[in-house]
Amino acid sequence: MLTSRQQACLRGIGIRQWKERVPASSDMEEAETIQAAQELPPKAEPVAAAAPELFEAPANDTEQPVPDNWEQLIPAITACQRCELAEKCTQKVPGVGNQQADLMIIGEGPGMEEDRRGEPFVGRSGQLLDKMLAAIGLQRDQVYITNIVKCRPPDNRDPKPAEAQACRGYLQAQIDLVAPKVILSVGRISAQNLLGLQQPVGKLIQQQHVLPDTS
Repeated sequence: MLTSRQQACLRGIGIRQWKERVPASSDMEEAETIQAAQELPPKAEPVAAAAPELFEAPANDTEQPVPDNWEQLIPAITACQRCELAEKCTQKVPGVGNQQADLMIIGEGPGMEEDRRGEPFVGRSGQLLDKMLAAIGLQRDQVYITNIVKCRPPDNRDPKPAEAQACRGYLQAQIDLVAPKVILSVGRISAQNLLGLQQPVGKLIQQQHVLPDTS
């Protein structure tokens, strides 16, 4: 019950009548359920806690070794979930061309058209690349073409360092398998990731480079 002073305060703010709320039947049932649950003895630990070896999650994708043969490497790239790019791309773009080529071309990452078709350098940049190859007497199927990352970055942004690192094992396996005489790096991201340098492209193109030993 409210005191006369409390009732006067309520009337002062426009509340003319005060009634204590009577819980509805559903509210009462819920309250009784909560009270009953509080009175129950602690729940026993699940079997999984007693035997965690039966419920171990599979090893993370980043912990899996990268295959050293083409038959397993391409499916591994296609199934890769090592970074967030895999969740947003239409499909993976592993690479195309002669797997024993003397010339290997490595770009930055797939664009919209590459993401749609699953093949690197097929958009406007690909048309320019084909013309450049023709100028030195080579066809597209005579070289091997791939990218630093195998999934399209959103809005064609530059691949993040962590994304490039997630793909590095696949790229290195491709380089080892192709064993090219020459690697043509296309773009700043490609050159800096391959060489482990942060120099601008304008300085990097002034000389030939030897690919660092990552073994």
